[in-house]
Amino acid sequence: MTESVSGERRVTIKDVAARAGVSTAAVSIALHDRPGVSASTKERILAVARELGWRPNLAASSLSGRGLHTVGLVIARPARLLGLEPFYMEFISGIESVLVRRSCSLLLRLVEGGEEIEVHREWWQGGRVNGSILVDLHVDDPRIPALAELGLPAVVVGHPSLAGPFTSVWTEDAEAITEAVRYLAALGHRRVARVSGPPELGHSAIRTAAFTEVARELGLEARTVVADFSADQGSRACRTLLLSPDRPTAIVFDNDVMAVAALGVAAEFGLSVPADLSLLAWDDSQLCQLTRPTLSAMRHDVFSFGAQAAEALFGVMTNRPPAERLVHAPALVPRASTAPPRG
Repeated sequence: MTESVSGERRVTIKDVAARAGVSTAAVSIALHDRPGVSASTKERILAVARELGWRPNLAASSLSGRGLHTVGLVIARPARLLGLEPFYMEFISGIESVLVRRSCSLLLRLVEGGEEIEVHREWWQGGRVNGSILVDLHVDDPRIPALAELGLPAVVVGHPSLAGPFTSVWTEDAEAITEAVRYLAALGHRRVARVSGPPELGHSAIRTAAFTEVARELGLEARTVVADFSADQGSRACRTLLLSPDRPTAIVFDNDVMAVAALGVAAEFGLSVPADLSLLAWDDSQLCQLTRPTLSAMRHDVFSFGAQAAEALFGVMTNRPPAERLVHAPALVPRASTAPPRG
């Protein structure tokens, strides 16, 4: 028998087992969503737990090394930039929507590049997390062999080619960038450009390869300029493209923040969007809908993406058979920032 801080008796697994007429082991299996009991038994146990008002004792689970209590997420981004990027706010919200249903917490750390492995090692060996979600995978990412050797349960948010032995949750970036370029070509654009994220990121490499390939196939003049997802570097990259002798008539940006910044750059050059320059953003967000003109974008359900990553990790942590999760490819949403080129 235990008591809460307020002095009220806390319902235990033993109480649930006694009321449901099963063993405490069966209750533990059902409450932690592990295989080992029938569906009808599991439903009876969960119904009794709800009736009695059972809540997990996360402190006891942490001390005993049992139970699922904390998920880790390490992001190598400056805090100021992360706060301005709608993608990660939506992604984390999606993760939290799953964790709250399972009475789990998210342990988030922002780091400088190259520190992720040590943070994950510290968390796992110290018993602070039950598993982690890995984001922003690099080509030949050193985290993959290091964390696999460590035995850390993890899910990779990225293409299976980047994930090594880990389960992956990903979108078809190549398919999406191909759709974007074909759309611009159909409008009549022959000189197109792209402002990418850091080239070492796996999804940047995949998008760049697809962008180059579809432009070659369609006979377009194409160029990619590298930035870091920030408004400052997005603006700088846009200026570089507009100062070139054969400036593009359409530019695709790897996130919404850089695309919004490009609207200001176009105005600096006295260019009308979309008559003189078409702009298209990745990761549709409210930013794209609040600008004037509104920005055409590749819409992606980022909230659902985060939720699916969390669900996949719970599958890994409860020893379910690994299952890759292909999330729907971003879909083109034409708005006022794209049109046939002038003349």
